[in-house]
Amino acid sequence: MINKISNFRFQYFVSKLLFLFFLSQLAILASGCLQQNQNSHLFKVAYIFDGDTVKLANGEKVRYLGIDTPEMNYKNPPAQYFAEQAKAFNKKLVYGKMVRLEFDARRRDKYKRLLAYVYVDDIFINKKMIEEGYAKILIIPPNEKYADEFLKLQRRARQQGKGIWAR
Repeated sequence: MINKISNFRFQYFVSKLLFLFFLSQLAILASGCLQQNQNSHLFKVAYIFDGDTVKLANGEKVRYLGIDTPEMNYKNPPAQYFAEQAKAFNKKLVYGKMVRLEFDARRRDKYKRLLAYVYVDDIFINKKMIEEGYAKILIIPPNEKYADEFLKLQRRARQQGKGIWAR
């Protein structure tokens, strides 16, 4: 009889632990972030500002590292040439999706935005924006991790007359 009671208490304790673990995982998901390691996180994209800036479900703004897209000029219209197209392409790539952020040497800019290389599954968004001609490179030290690769991609997009390089 005592053995049955002990077994019941153990099962009850384990079920409570599993329930608490489940709740903690649910809280992490609800916050919009699943930590993979020190330099990489998963977040859901909730809003697209333009071709190189988004807002995450947790409220953080993210500025894509190494690239610059034409400005939307919300305060002083009109938008720059190809800004609408860059924003639309960015939206197609990331809106409503879980993105992985990879950080470089500096994690925030003077506007307190996160600075990151952005991935959806195995698609490197910063790279894709340059490759397809929606962005130019913008390397600001110390965040220079992909500078050489981005420069090669920009040269190719320019030679092929893609996107902003078409005119």
